[in-house]
Amino acid sequence: MEDGDMSKLTLKELKPRDRKRKIIDELIEIMNTYRTIVLVDISRLRALQFQRLRSKLRDLVQIKVTKNSLIRKAIDELKELKGIDLSPLKDFLSGQLAVVASNLNPFEVYDVLEKNKVTAKAKPGDVAVKDVVIPAGNTGIPAGPAISLFKKFKVPTKIEEGSIYVTEDTVVVEAGKTIPAEIVDLLSKLGIEPIEMGLNVKVAYSEGVLYREEDLKLNIEEYRKKLVEAFINALSLAVNVTFITRESSPHIIAKAIMEAMNLAVNACYPTRESIGYIIAKAHAQAVAISNLIKI
Repeated sequence: MEDGDMSKLTLKELKPRDRKRKIIDELIEIMNTYRTIVLVDISRLRALQFQRLRSKLRDLVQIKVTKNSLIRKAIDELKELKGIDLSPLKDFLSGQLAVVASNLNPFEVYDVLEKNKVTAKAKPGDVAVKDVVIPAGNTGIPAGPAISLFKKFKVPTKIEEGSIYVTEDTVVVEAGKTIPAEIVDLLSKLGIEPIEMGLNVKVAYSEGVLYREEDLKLNIEEYRKKLVEAFINALSLAVNVTFITRESSPHIIAKAIMEAMNLAVNACYPTRESIGYIIAKAHAQAVAISNLIKI
């Protein structure tokens, strides 16, 4: 089958060998086109959540899921055909992965993936990433055996119009704790999805530099404070050594005016700007002398 004919068929219609070839070609195209290539761990993602994530991220990044062996093959062929070396990524080809590609820089891609997560129903044994709260209001659950489960987890309730009402927001599982099997069904009935899932960055590669997950975790507020502090220090240095820039020149001029005024006043050199200060200084000195000799 010629390449032109193969491109018109879906993956399911292709023979296994042709299917692999098509996937490798697609990976090569992606890796050759985009500035940043990221390997993400999808082992904990459920099918529904993955589809929701793909939909949310469609306009921001491109996602390709395939076997690690095909990713490895695509990396090798990309170097051979295009001279683009992504071989450092091969050391991280383990587990269930997806390739994420984008023209954003690696830090922006990481931020996008961290901010775009989806929720999922809990399963027995899942760990709560944040407090699981049953909110106040009508649960829609008829009064009956379920009331005992609310009581077990100390959720205050009342019965109104045959339904169980929760009277106040109540934390039933604290962050970091395992979600008990007994409450999983109740959370599902209440439509509460306490599990947060996303594409977990394993490693990123951009413009010849490899970034591990820990390299991409930025405390934005901390870095903002450091940048402001660095700017203030740099500006102060520029002003003190009279290094003229667009930012420092107004401060240098203001400092020069102040120093010139101070010199003129101390030297009793009258100008339109200094004469008032000279007279005020002379008056203050005269008053001080008067007080000393008690005139």
